[in-house]
Amino acid sequence: MSGVEFGSGRSGLRGMARLARELPYGVELFQLGSEGSVLFADRDGARELGPREEFLPFIDDGQFAHYLVGDARTSPERPSNATVKLGVVGPRSAFTPHAHGGEHFVLSLGHASCGLWDAPRGRVTEIPLVPGGMIRIPEMMPHSFANRGTRPLNILAANTGFGIDHEDYAITADEAERRATDDVVRGGRRGLGTAARIGTVARIGTDFGLLAAALRDIERAQRLRGVGTTTARERLAAGLRRIASALETPR
Repeated sequence: MSGVEFGSGRSGLRGMARLARELPYGVELFQLGSEGSVLFADRDGARELGPREEFLPFIDDGQFAHYLVGDARTSPERPSNATVKLGVVGPRSAFTPHAHGGEHFVLSLGHASCGLWDAPRGRVTEIPLVPGGMIRIPEMMPHSFANRGTRPLNILAANTGFGIDHEDYAITADEAERRATDDVVRGGRRGLGTAARIGTVARIGTDFGLLAAALRDIERAQRLRGVGTTTARERLAAGLRRIASALETPR
C-alpha cells in the first residue's frame, strides 16, 4: 500500500497564522486542502499536520488518523460514546478489508470507493464516493475503503464505541480466522466470561468463520479490480476544486 505524502500547504499557512491571532483560547481551526494537506491553527500559531505530528497509525502502515473526539483507547469498558477522527488515506491505496465492532460513518473529501459485503446477495458491492459523499456502515459489516485518486485523501470517520487500540475496532480476515479457530478449540461459541472481556462482538454472537470468508471475498475483489480509478470528469472537477481552494484559502 502507498504511504501518505502530505502536500506542503505553505500557501495557506500565512493566512492561518493571521487567523490564529484572532482565535479565542481553546478554539482549534483545521483547513483540509484539496491536495491532501491538513493545516491547523490555535491561539499558539499555525502549522501543517503530518504523519509525524499528532497523527496515529490508521489500521494499515502508511495511513494516518488524528483524533477529534475520543482516543485510540476508547472501548465499551472505557467509553466516550464514539470516536471521531480525521484520516488521511495514501494515493491509490486501500485499507485491509475489515469489520468494526460498532457502526461506522465515513465522510469522503475526495474520490474514494467502499467495497461492502452484501450478505443476502452473497457478493461484494463497490460504492464510489465523490467529495462530500458520506456512508454509514452497520456494525460487523465486512468492508474496505480506498482512495481512487493520485493525491492523499482526507476523510472524517466516526465509530460508535471503539478506538483503534481496541481488539474489536478493525477485525481482519486473519483475526476472524484466528477467533473461529479459538471457538472450535473452546467447544463452540465464546462463553459469558469471554463475552464480557471482548464486548459488543461477542454479545451479538458473531460467526467468525463466515466473517472471515466474507472478508476474503473482499480481498479477492480488491486484487481483481484494484482500488478503482477516477473518471475524466472527476479529474477535471478535482483540478477546478484545487483552483477554487487556492482562491478561497486565507492568505
